[in-house]
Amino acid sequence: MVKEVKLIKKVKRLLRRLGMPRWLHHYGPKTYELYHHTVALLVRAFCRLSYRRTVKLLDLLGIICPSKSALQYTSSKLKPGLWNKILEITSGYRHYIVAIDSTGLSRTNPSYHYLKRIDGKMPKKHVKLSATLDTKKKKFCSAKIRILPRHDIKDAKSVLRNVNMSILVADKGYDANWLHKDCYENNIQAHIPIRNYGKKVKHNKLSYRRKASKLFRSRTYHRRSLIESGFHSIKTKCGSSVNSKKARTIKSDIYCRLVCHNLFGLIKDF
Repeated sequence: MVKEVKLIKKVKRLLRRLGMPRWLHHYGPKTYELYHHTVALLVRAFCRLSYRRTVKLLDLLGIICPSKSALQYTSSKLKPGLWNKILEITSGYRHYIVAIDSTGLSRTNPSYHYLKRIDGKMPKKHVKLSATLDTKKKKFCSAKIRILPRHDIKDAKSVLRNVNMSILVADKGYDANWLHKDCYENNIQAHIPIRNYGKKVKHNKLSYRRKASKLFRSRTYHRRSLIESGFHSIKTKCGSSVNSKKARTIKSDIYCRLVCHNLFGLIKDF
């Protein structure tokens, strides 16, 4: 029972630092506070439960919890900006080496037995998660979720917008001249391996990506593998698929997993 109290205190402190109101609605009945909804959503993500089983579990433990429909409504109302602010608070405001990468989560968890009986094909549509990770603290700094897959570079600007860092490491998928330019203007060292387009440079004026390649350091770049370990940790503990159907609830579900990862410490402890 002590661990649940600690979690409730952490959630209350987070909401207080964000300046969130005590109640989720202004005119409705003041039955459940905002932290009741948030704690229930985090427990659901951490224990890999449905909304109905989450309510039943918290009721058995004697913890105040809203109803199933109220949790679904809250999950659809919480916006990505709020979740990113929570990730920012739980990971810290200043970072040294930050890794950026993306991964996919399946929309369903199909049975391989029935897939083999039908046609042997896996579902192609998956949810795209782009995130940044502090390689020292092993915590996620920001994230962007797409319901349909897109190229990795599409979400780089929105993911890196509010991350205060000194060094950025990424794979070849993020080798874009505009990204190197933004890093150069903000005094950020970008260690991104340059792609070979099959064309030789015929002029002496180097682009930003060519300038960054001269300062590329392999030892610093290999810190990027830590974000893959973070994705593996989340998929191992919280599952590699999402059961929600709507776009807003899918995003809230994945953000809750990232927040749980930050709240419950390092990768080895989670």
